[in-house]
Amino acid sequence: QVQLVESGGGLVQAGGSLRLSCAASGRTFSSYAMGWFRQAPGKEREFVATISWSAGSTVYADSVKGRFTISRDNAKKTVYLQMNSLKPEDTAVYYCASAQMWARLRVADYDYWGQGTQVTVSS
Repeated sequence: QVQLVESGGGLVQAGGSLRLSCAASGRTFSSYAMGWFRQAPGKEREFVATISWSAGSTVYADSVKGRFTISRDNAKKTVYLQMNSLKPEDTAVYYCASAQMWARLRVADYDYWGQGTQVTVSS
């Protein structure tokens, strides 16, 4: 089992920045890659970004490319999502998740999920 805990969410004005963190614990040896997803009210959960623990390879959704940066600290078993130039449409609950293979871009490809952290971007 893998436990994932997100933090860093909050309220920010459009154009501002926010950094999310996801701390992993438990049987993390089974985790090959980590992903960030988000879900707005009434919408399906969507892919944001993913990164592999070993090589640090990254993939981003087109909607956040150039604005968001995913990174990882292997020693701390923590993944980050730096969000810049935030827009109201970025408002959602953000979740981190663990996958056993690379590359995983779909919700169904991840086997462990955090509880989520709310990000609200005001106009």
